[in-house]
Amino acid sequence: MRTIRLKKHEERRILRGHPWVFSNEIEPLAADIAAGEIVDVFDSRGAFIGRGYVNPRSLIAVRLLTRKQEDIDGRFMSGRIEQARRLRDAFGFGDSYRAVYSEGDGLPGLIVDRYADVLVVQSLTAGMDRMADLVLSAIQAVYGPRTIVLRNDVPSRELEGLAQEKQVVFGETDGLVTIEESGLVYRVDVLQGQKTGFFFDQRENRLALRRLVAGKRTLDCFCYVGAWALTAAKSGAAEVIGVDASEKAVGLARENAALNGLTATFEAADVFEKLRELEKRRERFGCIVLDPPAFVKSRAKVREALKGYKEINLRAMRLLEDGGILVTCSCSHHVDEPLFREMLIDAAYSAGRQARLLEWRTQARDHPILLAARETQYLKCAIMVID
Repeated sequence: MRTIRLKKHEERRILRGHPWVFSNEIEPLAADIAAGEIVDVFDSRGAFIGRGYVNPRSLIAVRLLTRKQEDIDGRFMSGRIEQARRLRDAFGFGDSYRAVYSEGDGLPGLIVDRYADVLVVQSLTAGMDRMADLVLSAIQAVYGPRTIVLRNDVPSRELEGLAQEKQVVFGETDGLVTIEESGLVYRVDVLQGQKTGFFFDQRENRLALRRLVAGKRTLDCFCYVGAWALTAAKSGAAEVIGVDASEKAVGLARENAALNGLTATFEAADVFEKLRELEKRRERFGCIVLDPPAFVKSRAKVREALKGYKEINLRAMRLLEDGGILVTCSCSHHVDEPLFREMLIDAAYSAGRQARLLEWRTQARDHPILLAARETQYLKCAIMVID
């Protein structure tokens, strides 16, 4: 097995639990080392640190899989996926959830979402691509699914030198599946939908909304297939309006409202323009949810993203009645909690409103955060009263 040696004084962060080894922390790699190859990592004095996979093309040169000198084989993969399943079973999340969350479950570069008997897999790195057969065999052994879909259509794969692809690799599906979450039924599209089809990471944040919306006129911005909106409708909101730019998503949101026997209005429109229009009409709401897609894909775009976050938040604050509830989120990991909080303070000042924080929340427990790797905590969800 190939070995990677750290430079002097570069081991502390890794020994404290971070699974990434950066390219500037290691001695030069062999010219013939292959992307995705399993390697052992040693410190500068020759002490073993961990075993993982390498990519000479990436800034993250090695992603550690284990701190032991153990085989990375089918038994290893099945054990990690089974361990992740036992954790989810303890949560009582039913049969639809994030089954594997990359570094949070000790399998960096691998995402698996479970939609009842359909499993959707994303391989984000060359190392996971190289272990694809092990991953698929382990998923079949642990879950026995009817269908497995590969959604390797994410731009981040290009940073690893990988092509984007999308295919059904086991069983059959037309893409549409029905799932249950927190007492609501959803039709989601695992082939054409955003990410893998649904956003499980907001499960517990949507539950927190239930205690806040009774009797309130509620606006759900970037509503996608309607999960926030239908949670509000089920929780006694006086009126529910959902807005999303995708006609297809809005169509599924309407279908989901009908499936649950709930009343909500969904509109396909640009959210930025819709917020401006509602402000001009002097509309007022008792609750507004802002759950946009990631506005920023790299650190270089953070300033631009913050402008977008500020605009939607200040407009939402202006639309809220006195004492209204704002639920505002960011899934951009480049915008960390302090940056997001400062943006909200600035938005409230520009809107001429006072914001009081009720809860500061993060991703659901099926997206476990590796304590030593802040990068695994990406979701921010602030629940505020706006006066």
